[in-house]
Amino acid sequence: MTAPTYVPQVPRTPLGRLRWAAADGWTLTLRALAHWAKRPEQLAMSLLFPVMVVLMMGYLFGGQMDVPGGDYRAFIVPGMFAMTMVFGVESTFTAIAVDAARGVSDRFRAMPMAPSAVVVGRGAADLLDSLLVLAVMALCGVLIGWRVHGGAGAALAGLGLLLLLRFALVWVGIYLGLVAKGPESVMMIQILVWPVGFLSSALVAPSTMPAWLGAVAEWNPMSATVTACRDLFGDPSRDALVSGSWAAGHGALLAVAWPLAITAVFFPLAVRRHRALGR
Repeated sequence: MTAPTYVPQVPRTPLGRLRWAAADGWTLTLRALAHWAKRPEQLAMSLLFPVMVVLMMGYLFGGQMDVPGGDYRAFIVPGMFAMTMVFGVESTFTAIAVDAARGVSDRFRAMPMAPSAVVVGRGAADLLDSLLVLAVMALCGVLIGWRVHGGAGAALAGLGLLLLLRFALVWVGIYLGLVAKGPESVMMIQILVWPVGFLSSALVAPSTMPAWLGAVAEWNPMSATVTACRDLFGDPSRDALVSGSWAAGHGALLAVAWPLAITAVFFPLAVRRHRALGR
């Protein structure tokens, strides 16, 4: 006897389809949150690692770094915020790859749910996790001497740009997790992510690099977010280290344009790849 095939009743109106996708996506977001509640040690480790990195960069290397016009800790904290958002691709990739390897994604495809629900649910859960990580890192930054000089509105705008970057990279992690052979392929993601993280303005100013390398670093999407956040947070060393290039002078514009472009490419790719699983 063959198992019955369930065909979802797709709403006919665009608003109905949007509500359907949002409701199913929220259900899968709650699934991810329930997994974290059952594994609090995993959540604790995900929060402990960025805190350790901030402390290490602030105290271990901070005393050896000379930043013109400012404090290296004020310079490094926005960079560490953005780097944590980029490195979050690894956790997204691993979660999606594990579900695909265990057949969970195939079971979801057989259920009467919106085709985008799996990727939307994963994306929403990872954004909530990133928001918590940013809150903990900001508290840690305050404890080591980092301060926001641009006001509450500018600080919230900076955090919004960081989450926008994470939002865009969520879809990259989901797509790569769906095309990968399994969670053991995370090494491939690290090879892609780490150069993006370090070849940027997160840790050092591109103006101190060789000209061609500095140009590459300035056009890095992560550098755009870092530059915009330093402006919004009021980093006193910002003007002393900027190179005067177009990318450096339009950090806020690029900090919005890059994530929107990445989302426009990888969100439909992730949904299409999920639909194609098992074919």
